[in-house]
Amino acid sequence: MAIRKVGVVGCGLMGSGIAQVSAQAGFPTVVREVSANALENGMGSIRRFLEDGIRKDKLTQAGMDATLANLSGTVELGQLADCDIVLEAATEHLGLKRELLGALDRLCKPETIFASNTSSLSITQMSAFTKRPERVIGLHFFNPVPLMKLVEVVKTIRTDPVVLQAADAWCTAIGKTAVHCGDSTGFVVNRLLVPYMLDAIRVFEQGLATRDDIDDAMKLGCGHPMGPLLLTDHVGLDTTCYISEIMFDEFKESRFSAPPLLKRMVMAGLTGRKSGRGFYDWSTHPPS
Repeated sequence: MAIRKVGVVGCGLMGSGIAQVSAQAGFPTVVREVSANALENGMGSIRRFLEDGIRKDKLTQAGMDATLANLSGTVELGQLADCDIVLEAATEHLGLKRELLGALDRLCKPETIFASNTSSLSITQMSAFTKRPERVIGLHFFNPVPLMKLVEVVKTIRTDPVVLQAADAWCTAIGKTAVHCGDSTGFVVNRLLVPYMLDAIRVFEQGLATRDDIDDAMKLGCGHPMGPLLLTDHVGLDTTCYISEIMFDEFKESRFSAPPLLKRMVMAGLTGRKSGRGFYDWSTHPPS
């Protein structure tokens, strides 16, 4: 089978990026949001990203025009009915995904592939919300989607190999490198990354080193592009805490448990860059 038309559910940070790279690679792409206002905001962010590419000489005006010509927005889920693959990038809430996948299962043609961009939830569990579990996979993109080259392709014990082949081909066509993994919470990247971030918070919490020394140590000593505490601010402390709780519930290992400091900062509304303050103060002196 071949993927020719792409549907994306959700035009937030991740959904808009996925829709953009799909359209930019020449695929007719329909992105759906729950309201006209949310759709307008998402489409606006795509346009701004493309305009920024023109300013930086990374994209031509013709390239931007072609991308936007391949892209359409809707608030109607039924507009995705004839897509060959539908990727959901909705909020990490299992009940919402159950409702969404059930509706798509009734609307879409039988051969449509369903993919989830979830970073922590079980693909196997989500596949059970449909009557086509063999056509459900995980496609976990990374932020910012237009710049990050990796996609984790997640298979379940029911996934049809033909579906994986089609997903691989599409990932290659949109300029991404696919890594395959089984359906285990956190997949590859978060399985390794989250304990690292949590350990950095514990080192800071215990007073073993300052914030800046922890981040500088990992940048200069290990060659990381940014330190773990700055990375946590970018990801969001609330998101990090939420993912850690899901992973701890799955594995019952202490390395996945959220440190008390992280929980208290989230309760206090210090969620990182998006709130203006986390381990860094983004409102007065944003870190470089």
